[in-house]
Amino acid sequence: MASSTVAESEMEEEIKLGSYGVKVRVLRQDEESAAAETMLLWGIQQPTFSKPNSFVSQSSLQLNLDACGHYLSILQSPSSLSTPGVTGSVMWDSGVVLGKFLEHAVDSGLLLLHGKKVVELGSGCGLVGCIAALLGAQVTLTDLPDRLRLLKKNIETNLRHGNVRGSAVVKELIWGDDPDQDLIDPFPDYVLGSDVVYSEGAVVDLLDTLVQLCGAQTTIFLAGELRNDAVLEYFLDAAMKEFVVGRVEQTQWHPEYCSPRVAMYVLVKK
Repeated sequence: MASSTVAESEMEEEIKLGSYGVKVRVLRQDEESAAAETMLLWGIQQPTFSKPNSFVSQSSLQLNLDACGHYLSILQSPSSLSTPGVTGSVMWDSGVVLGKFLEHAVDSGLLLLHGKKVVELGSGCGLVGCIAALLGAQVTLTDLPDRLRLLKKNIETNLRHGNVRGSAVVKELIWGDDPDQDLIDPFPDYVLGSDVVYSEGAVVDLLDTLVQLCGAQTTIFLAGELRNDAVLEYFLDAAMKEFVVGRVEQTQWHPEYCSPRVAMYVLVKK
């Protein structure tokens, strides 16, 4: 009888969130959930024992990747990596994982991006937004003012082909500030972010922006590097106050782009 109760309880935790067509394990809404989730991730995936940057080379001036039938060449700025406070100058595995996840999910019929409004946060070098546009989405890629030059260059270089199904524009967005009206009217169908949870200081502003950007029909996908369990726990604990949070298992990712150093979550507004 006890085993039956446990099985039923586990089944209740697996639901579909937002526009994602697969059930995910939803984090419990209690005080211990965030801590339990981070312990589980570090215990199962053991990120500290695996090699970082499996899919990227941060010392290279560009990252080359095949996606959606296109050959993408994403310019990087390795020299900026050592500058304190500068982010978004190079690619991380989480961006490649998220971009290829979107491609795989669309190809599998689990996501529909064609004609959908997408906002990407912390776009950095722009890979994820480029892939979303190639999948037919109307994408706005956002980042801080001093990050936009490289981002625009990558959009122009990789989406100048005549057979791009969607579109992409670049816009300044500072987390915590009120977003421009065109970002929230109408609300996006999807909000995307890779490696946007990197410090406790940024979490409050990030969540404030997510709350402002998201309507009842918005689905959020966030992928991130597992480098600091305390920061992830802090984010999840705060996020669960505003959102229902589910982890996307690696069995649902692109089979050739999985990493024990990356976690992916899907969120919808409560």
